[in-house]
Amino acid sequence: MSFDVPDDRRYLESHEWATTGGDTVRIGVSDFAQDELGDVVFVELPEVGDEVSAGESFGVVESIKAVSDLYAPVSGEVVAVNEALFDRPELVNEDPYGEGWMLEVDPAEGGDADGTLDADEYDQQIA
Repeated sequence: MSFDVPDDRRYLESHEWATTGGDTVRIGVSDFAQDELGDVVFVELPEVGDEVSAGESFGVVESIKAVSDLYAPVSGEVVAVNEALFDRPELVNEDPYGEGWMLEVDPAEGGDADGTLDADEYDQQIA
């Protein structure tokens, strides 16, 4: 099976993605992750103004199969939360790289996550 792995973002081994190149970093879960989870039924996210730390849990995604922690690829302040997910958590399954994004973070100075993978490295991991 082949999964969509856009090359305009970085990935964690735990299957979260982060956009790069803008002032803020948008975070979500990969196509592979949403497939493994099955139907997402609930998402718990931090609030705007909360701090997240690279490599640490920032929330939870619950599916019909499992409850899984979500890990931050970068450290910084949460500046936006995708509130659409509270009413329509299935957006994570339908469009993990678009409408299914989870939060945006204003990255702290030096807050880049060590150990993020580029698209090719992530694609090899999930192969």
